[in-house]
Amino acid sequence: MKRIGIFGGSFNPVHLGHTALAAYICEQGMVDEVWMMVSPQNPLKQDLTLLDEQHRLSMLRLAVEPYPMLQACDFEFHLPRPSYTYHTLQALRAAYPAHAFSLIIGEDNWNCFDRWFRGDDILRETPIIIYPRDSVESLELRVEGAAQPLSPHPSPLKLFPFSSTEVRSSLASGQRVDHMLHPAVIQYIHQHHLYE
Repeated sequence: MKRIGIFGGSFNPVHLGHTALAAYICEQGMVDEVWMMVSPQNPLKQDLTLLDEQHRLSMLRLAVEPYPMLQACDFEFHLPRPSYTYHTLQALRAAYPAHAFSLIIGEDNWNCFDRWFRGDDILRETPIIIYPRDSVESLELRVEGAAQPLSPHPSPLKLFPFSSTEVRSSLASGQRVDHMLHPAVIQYIHQHHLYE
């Protein structure tokens, strides 16, 4: 049974921290692949700066190209909106019965997990890999969830000290972003005049 980590997000835009984290989780043997899933509409966020989903997916495909264990995923594009993770996981299990799914979320999302739709059911059915956000210098993963629990012993990974919000701000003000974004993503942004 292939172990798949689901890493959902707006990816507005995807940055080097996203891909480094996803690759790290694979390299530590916690999952076999990470499917980076573009969320068309997060029910807990009303982001007026959210770029068209096809642009975000195209940038994500460019960013994961160097990583054979990472996949850009548009699965939620074909589900009802807003995108509830519980429904996504149920649909994934129906579509891929031979796979075992884990959920990858940030500590900020874990701290508001009680607001997630059917969060208790997700926790009972799905291992959740939690990564810190801005709280420590190196990455220390932990796992919650009763279903097929993982037992990782990851080595530290330096966290990237920026967010997609900072990337957008830097792009809008004309600052360099080559330390934040994959070169192909930068090229795509300039080609399509995004975040100006």
